[in-house]
Amino acid sequence: MNDRPPHPAPNAFSDPETVARSLAPHAAVALLASIGDVALVIDKAGVIRDIAVPNAELEAQGVRDWVDQPWRDVVAMDSQPKIVEMLVDSTEPARWRQVNHMLTGGGEVPIRYLVVRTGADGSAIAIGREMRAAAALQQRLLQTQQSLERDYIKLRQAEARYRMLFDLGTEPILIVDAATRRIRESNPAALDLLGLKEGALADQPIATIVAPEDRDGFIAHLGAAGASDDLAPVAIRLAGDRGNAHVSVRLFRQGRAALLLVRIVAAAATPAVSSHAAVVGAVIEQMPDAFVLTDAALTILVANAAFVELAGVASADRVVGAPLGTWLGRPGIDLDLIVAQIREHDTVRNVATILRGENGAQEEIELSGVAAPQDDSTCYGFTIRNVGRRLRSVVTADRDVPRSVEQLTELVGRMSLKDIVRESTDLIERLCIEAALAYTSDNRASAAEILGVSRQSLYSKLHRHGLGNLVSGDN
Repeated sequence: MNDRPPHPAPNAFSDPETVARSLAPHAAVALLASIGDVALVIDKAGVIRDIAVPNAELEAQGVRDWVDQPWRDVVAMDSQPKIVEMLVDSTEPARWRQVNHMLTGGGEVPIRYLVVRTGADGSAIAIGREMRAAAALQQRLLQTQQSLERDYIKLRQAEARYRMLFDLGTEPILIVDAATRRIRESNPAALDLLGLKEGALADQPIATIVAPEDRDGFIAHLGAAGASDDLAPVAIRLAGDRGNAHVSVRLFRQGRAALLLVRIVAAAATPAVSSHAAVVGAVIEQMPDAFVLTDAALTILVANAAFVELAGVASADRVVGAPLGTWLGRPGIDLDLIVAQIREHDTVRNVATILRGENGAQEEIELSGVAAPQDDSTCYGFTIRNVGRRLRSVVTADRDVPRSVEQLTELVGRMSLKDIVRESTDLIERLCIEAALAYTSDNRASAAEILGVSRQSLYSKLHRHGLGNLVSGDN
């Protein structure tokens, strides 16, 4: 009876019995030891009974100490399931599996094994190949791939930024093939200047944008741009009666292609000679809100009649040249904060502060300001609105506590901290009572219980906050 398997394993000898008989024992052992960097003899219990270590580096790291130890005990925890799978007697062809061994001196070493069954008693030989060099190579390959990916992402981001600049730029720009003189790209500003729709200039001759009588000179200018980078802009007339323009051309290369960057600047129409300075000055002088213009040192340069009246001075000459802090804000507090906000954000809106008059009176005001360049320095413009009368009317008409945190913060600069804290306490108390009444469907007894106060105390607070009479909704 023939004991050979009817179908030999793929990539195996067709007659393994004959090959085995032709090998002497010492030749077979030498062959197994030379195939890999380490060879293990494993018994049926998975214990390493012998070991061959052709790799001198592994020999120096104490690999022979694995003898008489279970194979799964000398590998890392995550590799132990692989050892169990390789030791299982399976009819499927053996395949290489990589595990990580724990070294006695510390660290790990990756080894790729192929387990071959040697007898019916379940013993096997594991041929291993040390993979640290391959792992280092894989790590370098992974790092290279990640570096290329990062460079590719940066390139895409840069391309997206330049594409955005190209599309959003207000200056008309064309990209032209230097060899064929055909337009490759055009930004929206160029299409608007020429009165064309998107895509109308694609692959069109560049000469079509120029009036026929100027085309020869324009083509000659394009040719000269290929030999010099210092050409002065050339004046042309645009096709279709789109007006006059100045065109600058610069040669650049992209890959192996020579391209021309064509910049078009439309000739500005001569503006009508008119000046509204006198009208603007008259409007500022007559406006009902106070207006002040100061230099960078907050010295008043211009003040209108409303500011003169609000400051209580005799004429504008008394305020021009004087520091704005003489009248505006609490000394050393408000004005410094306002200027800091303007310098950071270029503008402030509706800041509550005070204005001190010549006679010692103080007025509640709202101030808005803006910074503007002035030669090599900066000037500040302020509009000032008197809100003292409005605030007084609100206070006398209704002394209800603020209804929101926003209303509380608006009190800063108008009330002392002690008064603001008292208002905050009233606000919190009122909000809690309203929430309790809503939670209990306006049941006063239940609301008092969940608030932890007596019913009489709750009635007193309801009356103080104006939240209803003393009997409505009682159960």
